[in-house]
Amino acid sequence: MSFPADQVPLFLAVLDHGSFSAAARRLGRVPSAVSMAIAQLEAELDLQLFDRSGREPRPTAAARALEPQARLLAAQLQQLNHQALALHQGLEERLTLVIAPELLSTAWAAPLQPLVEEFPGLEVEVLVAAQVDALKELHSGRAHLALVFERPAIDGREDFQEMGQETMVAVMAARHPLARQLGVDGQQRLDVGQLAGARQILLASRDLAHTDPRFVFSHQLWRTDSHLAALSLVSAGLGWGWLPFSVAEPMLQTGALLRIPLCNISNGTQLFVDWVWSKERPLGLAARRFVEQLQVPVRLVPR
Repeated sequence: MSFPADQVPLFLAVLDHGSFSAAARRLGRVPSAVSMAIAQLEAELDLQLFDRSGREPRPTAAARALEPQARLLAAQLQQLNHQALALHQGLEERLTLVIAPELLSTAWAAPLQPLVEEFPGLEVEVLVAAQVDALKELHSGRAHLALVFERPAIDGREDFQEMGQETMVAVMAARHPLARQLGVDGQQRLDVGQLAGARQILLASRDLAHTDPRFVFSHQLWRTDSHLAALSLVSAGLGWGWLPFSVAEPMLQTGALLRIPLCNISNGTQLFVDWVWSKERPLGLAARRFVEQLQVPVRLVPR
């Protein structure tokens, strides 16, 4: 005894339309075929599903008890068919995004919302890696799209969509030894030479050969590929560092961190933020839809 999956639409059509004839019109069949199919279903289940004593068939208690699971199965079958069609049209089995850790506080997930509405069965994987490593994941094919800062030079293998800007600021803990050199009123400024003599916490790739020279000031570096680890080390007074303003802002507001006043350069480097993908391999359906969503105005980096 079993409920054949192909009979679920028929069963629900009779429930929804209230008669065999109306269900037949909905399904493009003749009423007698619908009536016979329901009778065969009742015989298969050994249950009376519709009371035929009146002018129109009325669902029995057994039919109402089966209805929730039947609707769930119908929805699952619809989703299964949609997923199979999407895979046939080029949908990835899994969409992989890789994000530079400094950009995790941005609104990077916004383009996913309409994507999962269109492809509810899509599996999404989100990786976090320092910028150099994120781009390696992209070019190796491990990831489909990367969210990173602007690169020092154009890479002909890449295409990209600019999504906003982020400001990198040099910060230190209020208890850092350099803070005492700001004077009682905190109005004194430090020069680059003073920063060079102090330990710097550097957000960088695990590959020691790849370091962005734009943000290396000190002779002594502690490296990490985690923005949270960098924030913890800086806030503990173990070194100063360049951090995204959006990451440092809460502790700057409380006074736990100080935006280092510099006398010979401005403290704040604005960098563009880009979603990047490879030109060397075609994007799948989900990645193409994601890129299309990038054209919709979204404030990626909060102020």
